[in-house]
Amino acid sequence: MSRLHKPYFRNGDNHRAGADVSFSDVRKVFGFRSIEIGRWVTKEEQQLAANLFFDALCDLADILQVPTPVISLNGNLSLAFGKGGNKYASAHYNASIRQLALAKNAGGGALAHEWFHAFDHYIASKAFVQPKRLDFASSLWLAEARAREHPLNERLFSIFESMFLAEDLVSMSPLMQRSVHIDKAMGGYYFAQPPEVAARAFEAVLQNHTIKNQFLVSGTKQSNEAQLGAYPDKAEQQALNQRLGDYFSLLGRAVDAKHA
Repeated sequence: MSRLHKPYFRNGDNHRAGADVSFSDVRKVFGFRSIEIGRWVTKEEQQLAANLFFDALCDLADILQVPTPVISLNGNLSLAFGKGGNKYASAHYNASIRQLALAKNAGGGALAHEWFHAFDHYIASKAFVQPKRLDFASSLWLAEARAREHPLNERLFSIFESMFLAEDLVSMSPLMQRSVHIDKAMGGYYFAQPPEVAARAFEAVLQNHTIKNQFLVSGTKQSNEAQLGAYPDKAEQQALNQRLGDYFSLLGRAVDAKHA
């Protein structure tokens, strides 16, 4: 039996009114550039996945208080299900083609993490002057790249400040310190990569939201990574939660005004 059949808990609004949706509906509602489905995905699995994606993306929009164009990154993001992923990961964001891919049987719970990777990549060109094509805003901020002055960017940088810096605004945040320690213990460089730290911090805040969706996000509390300290704890999430809320609510209002 496919893992898509497992019950993913959610308590968000009934966006589909009990009806099934298709991936075509997902693309139309959110404005994704394209959606690709793997050849080994059955019709039943495709139907189950379309419903799960639709609910999760609606819940993400509700949590962030943003309109649907923000979820598709103004039509720049594409999705893939059951194809186009990374062989080492159940979920993957490919910056070279701006595609978020989930594996058929193991991608549930990783959508929020990969979406923030996509957002981090997309927003780099809005927040910094002449970034390279594959740059991420989180990495550019830590590298003190030349920023574009804008009230939205000020709030974005406040998010990165909370993720990466301690209260003295000079030392590494406890989350960064733990991430570096994990990498040293494992003899690699992954957990302390700025985009990875940022995506884990983002998904941890989402999992603690009152709107719950296990297909959107799970694993930030009981997983092996959580036990190692790879996610911000509740105290660390408080400031981050406020800053994320301030930024995305302002971004949502700006997008609404643009499309009015």
